[in-house]
Amino acid sequence: MKTLADLKKIREKAQEEMKLRSSENRVKVVVGMGTSGIAMGAREVMKTFLDEIAKRQLTDVIVTQTGEKGLSSMEPVVDIIENGKPIITYGFVNNEKAKKIVAEHIVNGNVVSEFVVVSDDK
Repeated sequence: MKTLADLKKIREKAQEEMKLRSSENRVKVVVGMGTSGIAMGAREVMKTFLDEIAKRQLTDVIVTQTGEKGLSSMEPVVDIIENGKPIITYGFVNNEKAKKIVAEHIVNGNVVSEFVVVSDDK
């Protein structure tokens, strides 16, 4: 049997997780996880994004995946989607580039232009 304090902690954790799921996210990171992306290291890149975001306690950023994006020669590819801003697609992303994208683009709002392969700038 759990104590009242244990149950309260469980409830608080569940409420926080529900808040994260239902809240509007400031940034969405989409990692291309098609066959060519995985072959080029997309799994490790996704893990790096997840680790960096957790380390920095960025609760308004969500990381997800997608299939092939038609950019197989530039894998791994990562989209950064922010409300009201153009979608930025980074190519040839490795773990070090992922860390820089988190620090510069997601945290400081500065696109890392040397890694950009496509910009949805209209």
